[in-house]
Amino acid sequence: MIITTTSAEDTIKLGEKIAKRLKSGDIVALSGDLGAGKTTLVKGIAKGLGVKNYRYVNSPSFVLVKEYRGKIPLFHFDIYRLNNLKEIEDIGYEDYLARRGVVVIEWSSKMTRILPKRHLDIALKIKNSNERIISVKGI
Repeated sequence: MIITTTSAEDTIKLGEKIAKRLKSGDIVALSGDLGAGKTTLVKGIAKGLGVKNYRYVNSPSFVLVKEYRGKIPLFHFDIYRLNNLKEIEDIGYEDYLARRGVVVIEWSSKMTRILPKRHLDIALKIKNSNERIISVKGI
């Protein structure tokens, strides 16, 4: 499925719709250039999962993972700064999978070899300053 959003609010609404279809244990793999809207989409997913302060969701670029409480826990990874699969394993990726929340991974292309076959793959592309083309595949 390919969707075009025309604003950050549209991207948040799309994330909220996606979240309604997610369940505990699901993995969402995000890809896209800097500024493509990955974190904005995660805000919508957080909203859809019942995270009260979803507007405060921000990229965990420096802390690598943030945890949010909602109807289902949300574990938000940003692995942009990691260089190899060992570093991904070292931050406890598999431990988070075992915790049965929804795992969302920004820059997931760095770990395609260890992603489970069953995951949602979302690619975001910048069309212009407001519009994003978003491809959703899987689950």
